[in-house]
Amino acid sequence: MADENEIQAAPAADAGAPAPTEAPRGRGPGGPGRGGPGGNRSGPGGGNNRGGRDSNNRGRRDNRGGNDDGGEELIEKLVHINRVSKTVKGGKRFGFAALVVVGDGKGRAGFGHGKAREVPEAISKATAAAKKKMIRVPLREGRTLHHDGNGHFGAGRVTLRSAPQGTGIIAGGPMRAIFESLGVADVVTKSVGTSNPYNMIRATFEALGEQTSPKSVAQRRGKKIADLLGRGGSQTAEADAALVTE
Repeated sequence: MADENEIQAAPAADAGAPAPTEAPRGRGPGGPGRGGPGGNRSGPGGGNNRGGRDSNNRGRRDNRGGNDDGGEELIEKLVHINRVSKTVKGGKRFGFAALVVVGDGKGRAGFGHGKAREVPEAISKATAAAKKKMIRVPLREGRTLHHDGNGHFGAGRVTLRSAPQGTGIIAGGPMRAIFESLGVADVVTKSVGTSNPYNMIRATFEALGEQTSPKSVAQRRGKKIADLLGRGGSQTAEADAALVTE
């Protein structure tokens, strides 16, 4: 009987103490279930912390990229867009090809070609390719070419001629886009042969690549610019030489 009284009195003595709770079921120290600190995948104790990892990756992805132009403002001209289709088992698959001319308006220009399933992506590819292939063309007084030039590519042949101030850009189609992005204000051009914009663009850039300035010719020949421009007298030649900047 004494033993039974002691057993009944024991719960009464411990009535003020908090009741023991059941151990959580977790894979960590708490137990075999997912609720424990070791088995909660999203908690700090264990498992794969997918929430934190994804947020960190998204943050790094958003911070990618930069200004490829180095703060330089470029003039972009879309010359031509060609849509092509490929017949597959389920139907037709369309794609787009873009031809873009890029220039800074100060004597530098380039062209690029890009292909993609969507038009904006094709234009962005062509623009990136054009920025990598920009060339510098010497300009007289910053408005026209120094001398005439000819260029050809395939069946396309073009002729470029310098013009006096106020003439404007006498060119059409793809060639006008080149001179507008290049910064030329006065020029006369003529295209003979094909009207394919790709061949016209390449022929025009071939003619622009052969342009030279009196300054570069004088350096190559070891003479002064006034000596090369001395056809109208010494004073006129010196005045013209002072105007030559590149």
